[in-house]
Parts: sequence; C-alpha cells; structure tokens
Amino acid sequence: MTTHRDSRRSTQLPTSMCVAIAMVSGILISIAEEPKAPMSTTASKPAFTNHLAQETSPYLLQHKNNPVDWYPWGPEALGKARSEQKPIFLSIGYAACHWCHVMEHESFEDEQVAAILNEHFISIKVDREERPDLDDIYMTTVQMLTGSGGWPMTVFLTPDGKPFFGGTYFPKEDRWGKPGFLSLLSQIQNGWESQRDRILQSSSEITVALRRSQETQAQDTGMPLPSVLTAAAKSLDGAYDKDDGGWGNAPKFPPSPTLLFLLRHHRLTGDQSALDMATFTLDRMAWGGMYDQIGGGFHRYSVDAEWLVPHFEKMLYDNAQLCSVYTEAYRATRNPFYKRIATDILGYVARELTDENGGFYSSEDADSEGEEGKFYVWDHSELHSLLSPQDAEFFNAVYAIKAKGNFSSHEHYHRGKNIPHLTKAPAEFAAQFELTEPVFWERLDGLRAQLLQERDKRVHPGLDDKILSAWNGLMISAAADAGVAFDAPEYTAMAQKAANFVLTEMREDGNLLRTHRNGNSHIPAYLDDYIFMIGGLLDLYEADFDIRWLGEAEALADRLVRDYWDETHGGFYFALGGQEDLIIRMKPNYDGAIPSGNSMAALVLPRLGMLIGREDLQQRGYTILKQANSGLAANPRAAMVQILAAQALLQPGPEIAIVGANSAETNALLAAARLDYIPNALFARLDPAADSSAAAQKQIPLLKDKSAIGGKSTAFVCRNFACQRPVHTASELADQLKALTNQRSPK
Repeated sequence: MTTHRDSRRSTQLPTSMCVAIAMVSGILISIAEEPKAPMSTTASKPAFTNHLAQETSPYLLQHKNNPVDWYPWGPEALGKARSEQKPIFLSIGYAACHWCHVMEHESFEDEQVAAILNEHFISIKVDREERPDLDDIYMTTVQMLTGSGGWPMTVFLTPDGKPFFGGTYFPKEDRWGKPGFLSLLSQIQNGWESQRDRILQSSSEITVALRRSQETQAQDTGMPLPSVLTAAAKSLDGAYDKDDGGWGNAPKFPPSPTLLFLLRHHRLTGDQSALDMATFTLDRMAWGGMYDQIGGGFHRYSVDAEWLVPHFEKMLYDNAQLCSVYTEAYRATRNPFYKRIATDILGYVARELTDENGGFYSSEDADSEGEEGKFYVWDHSELHSLLSPQDAEFFNAVYAIKAKGNFSSHEHYHRGKNIPHLTKAPAEFAAQFELTEPVFWERLDGLRAQLLQERDKRVHPGLDDKILSAWNGLMISAAADAGVAFDAPEYTAMAQKAANFVLTEMREDGNLLRTHRNGNSHIPAYLDDYIFMIGGLLDLYEADFDIRWLGEAEALADRLVRDYWDETHGGFYFALGGQEDLIIRMKPNYDGAIPSGNSMAALVLPRLGMLIGREDLQQRGYTILKQANSGLAANPRAAMVQILAAQALLQPGPEIAIVGANSAETNALLAAARLDYIPNALFARLDPAADSSAAAQKQIPLLKDKSAIGGKSTAFVCRNFACQRPVHTASELADQLKALTNQRSPK
C-alpha cells in the first residue's frame, strides 16, 4: 500500500535540520513512554456545517459535512489558533487522490477522531492544487523529516504556522507498521501540553533549516557546457529499464520531459540509443493499462514496472504533457501510432475535461462507487454479453482479456477483473488476424466506441471541475502543437478558446488569477500560472501567428518579473511577497510531476525574448540556468526541463520567417517549414496585407524589414547570426532546412 506521491528529488539535510528532527523524534518517543493523560472525547459533532461550505474547491467541498470542524487556510483559522494557543492540524490533498478519500472515510468521518480534533486542535483543510505554495512549503518539510512524501499530507504546526511533525496517510488504528491516527493525536496533544517549549524550539529549527535550503540554491556556476547534454544522455542510458521502458522501479510515473530531451537529442546528434529509449518507453506506456485503451487519456502512474496496473485518477497536467510528447514523437518518427495516442488524448480532454466556455478542468477521480478503478475494469463475461462471439474473440486477443482476470490485486473488488492492454505492437496483431493496419484499427475502433458508449452508463468517477491557469497553459501548448503537427484547425481552435477564457475570465487588473469555478476566479496566481501560460501563448502564436498572443505573453512576463523575481539572488519566487501567512517564499528549481516554474522560465523566457527582441527576458532565463548548472550534470533526471533549456541554448534551431498573403504559395512555404522535425526552431509569419502587419514588424525583430520579394511569397531562414538567401518555393525552403538541421552536434 502506498500513498499517492510525485517523483521528487531526495533531499540532503543540513546539520541544523538533523538536530531539529532528532529533537522532534525525542519528544514523540518520550511521549510514547510516559503515562498518557486521558484525552477528552466529550465534544460532540458541531450542530453547524463546518467552515468549508462556502469554498469553491471540489476537494474542500467533499469535506464540508465531516464532523471535523474544518477551516480553510486563512486569517480566521490562523487567528483562532493563535488566540487559543492550539496546535494546527493541517491536512493537504486534492479531489482525485484515492488515499485522501480513504483517510477521510476512516478518520475524518469518524465521530471519535472528530471530537479529539475539535477540542484540542485547529483543523485546516487545503486543496494542494489551489494552494500549491502551502503544499510546496509543507511537502518539502515532510520530505526533510521523513525522506519521502505524498498525499494526503498530514502536518502539525505551531499556532504561528511552523511545522513540527509531518507524514502522509495514517490509518485510524495502528496497522501495517504505521501508527494509527488516534495514537498520533494522543502523542501530539500530550507533547503540546507537557513539552511545548521543546516543540516550539524544534519548529523554529526546522523553519530556519527550510529557509537555508532555499538560500543555498542561488550559486552562479556559469553557463552549461555541451558536456552537460552528453552527461544527461549517458545518465539516462545507465538507469534505463531495458525490459519495460522508463526509469526506476515501481511505481512508474510518465517521464514526459525526459522523453522530449531524448527525441531532440537524437535529432540534433544522431544518437540512436536516445531514440530507442524514447520510442520503446512511449510504446510500452501506450500499450499498457496506464493508458485508457477504451476512452483515451493516461492515468496518473503505474503501480507496477510494466505499465499495466494504473493508479486510476486522470490529471490534466499529465495528459497535456503526454499529448505534447506523443505529438513530438510523431514529428520525429512519423509513426502514426503516436499521432493516434495524441489525438485520443485530445479527444478525451475535449469530451470529459473541457468547460463549455473553453477552459480545461483539473482531473477525474480514481474512485467511483467507493472503489478505485471500478469505472475502467471489465469482466470477461460482461464483454461477451456486449459483443458478438467473433468481436469478443478479436477484442479479447488484442487486449489480453482473460476469464479469471488479467492482473492481480490485493483489493477484493478487483479480483477477476481485466484492464485492457496490448502485449505487442499493433502491427503484429494486424498480421495475426491477416489484416492491414488501417483495417485492423477500423475494426478495433468500432469496438472501442461501442464499449465506450456502454461504459458511459456506469457511475462516473468524480470530476474536479476547477480550472487552473497553469494547467490550462500546458494544455494550450499541447493543443496548439497538435494543430500544427497534424494540420488540424480544430485543435488550434481548442487552444484559442482556452487562451481566451483564461485571459478574459481569470485576470484582475491585469494580474493573473490561479483558479476558476462556477463563474468565480480567485487566489493570486503563482509562478507556474504565469510561466505555463506564457509558454502556451508562445505555442499558440506559432500555430496561428496572431500577434495578440505575443502581446499577452509579454504583458504576463512583465508582471511575472515585477512581482516574483528575486532581485538579490536571481530566480523566481513561487508566490507573491508580503503574504504574512507563509513562513517562507519558496523558490522551486526541481521538477516533479509538473515542471518547476523556474525550470520552465529557463526554457520559455529566452524563447520569448528572442522572438520579441527582449534581451532582458532572455538574460533572466539564462540566470536561472547558471544557478542550476552545477546540479544538471550531477542529477539530470531531477531537472530535465532545465536540461531542455540548456539544449535550446547550446543547440539552437533556425529562425524561420514566412512573408506573404494568405495564398496557396504562402501555405506551401508554411507546410514545408513545419514538415521536418526541427527542435528549438523559431517561427514567425507576416501577411503584408493584414491590418496587423506594421505592428508585427515592430514587435518581432525576425520580421523587421522583411517583404514579399517581387510580390512573391518569400521564406527567410537564419541560424547563428547567419542568414540564407530568401526563397520562394517549398522545395527550396525544404532543401535549406535539411542542410541546416543535418549539421549535427557531437554526441
């Protein structure tokens, strides 16, 4: 049994932190050895709905009827803790988290637990997706204290918000080698009453160590050298799972930035092993049960090394990143299977995670009817009742359906069930049934559609329908990329509609807001919200060449620099300054399931700066890279997006400008520019007849003084400060680009 967790870096503890941990451990041990004062359990369930009832977060609203007198994080709860001098019980999770639900049912719906919490603690519930600043602070603390982390997150704080004990899931009673939540509450309460001074001292030590861990990150060690990229590829090759793809043991998380690096590394250096690692992993993920073979879209992670049994929740941020990866893999290989996966993801997002006004919802739960995965698994007999004998035989052979089930589980409700998955390449199945691949897919898609319609009759997993700026930025990028790669205007339109929604509905006085639900946008945006949206707008500009997106991206970048940049040490803080309820302003640098904001800034800001002629934005991205440089070679897998940023700096692509009216000739040049797989290229387009042409030439240096030579559509290609001769035909442009991109860097 594991709690849900992200793949995060291990933390080297400073000496002061080790001292603080020892002190806290000593307190808890001594409490366990002392006679425990009986805890009062006379408090009854409040006669009123708890304080979460007016929140907008679906996760918080899930808990509004708990007998625990929950508060949202805010002045009321923090003030009450200070005035009553009670410790804070902080519980952080999110709507799609399976073990969050388990702990709720076992403990937070329990009257005995609630009575203790209500009398002796101030209980605060936080949605980690709405308040990632709090999640980052206290998750880093939990990882320092315990060596690992996950959700639900359980943290005990002093009344001024300083942590002194933390963990993840606790069962109500002692079991599985874990202390029960009731036992833990007793120990914490007795410690607070009898050894409060030691707890306060320890909490101060932990907070100081946490601050120091952030300060030590700002070390300028110079710009990355090409050897960093070679070392990253070598490191990945050494840790690669040659049997099943991916890296590490179970559980396995989708390694999206790693796969992007390998695809680009192969194209830029010719390193065949990089391509082999990427494509094998992409295949195995898409064959497995972690991919929803019936409805499209990826589940959160695989609990095994084979990508078969997923943790069944579906997150927007995973599907956005994976859509981008499979789209890029299609461009790199022209393998239609990767296009199929990318478009299936987009179909799933459009069907299940898109608001009528264009914004993208956050996630779908792992559970339905109280069972994880029930919505997605199948009985052998059920499939035979729904399909004809011939179709059932075909479907069962392709997706490894068995009468006794095709996976093992400790959960009784999974026994005898099947997770559809592939055990070999689709081409091999087509040959097995003596079908061409197109005919094979046509037959299989018909059955998938039939079963999707049937599955839709089941009770659906819970939907977290809040809209987050950051995750929408990732999905805007994915849809815009797909629109270009697949020449599919519907995906570009999907990105446009979402961008319009965020920019019009999720801003206040020009400042971006974090979250939107039911017509209400609130919470000041974080670094991730700004930088992911900037990246999405850049990709959208290169899809439709509407300069509005560049103007909006520049405006967001200016706000980001103004409010989040550390003028003393460089790098971006995660949250706005001046928030008295935060014990520290975090400055994230390491990637988890979502790239860190500083990693994305190192990748996105130089690209924006080059496109619009803002060297100051470029330099801020380079400052982040300089500070990260020493860690890139030592632990590349912890900062793969910064490796991507170093790759873009060291191996820049060409700058391509297409000038011409909206005509067949101009479109042919655009198609030629987009046909080849060219990592790190910059694209711009100018229509001399458009009303925005003068503004475009002013805003984009790449278009300055460019014209349709002789009245003909014209392409201009430059690279490394050297420009090729202007050309007018698609074949000439393709030849130029082929010559440039075949000038490969050393492996």
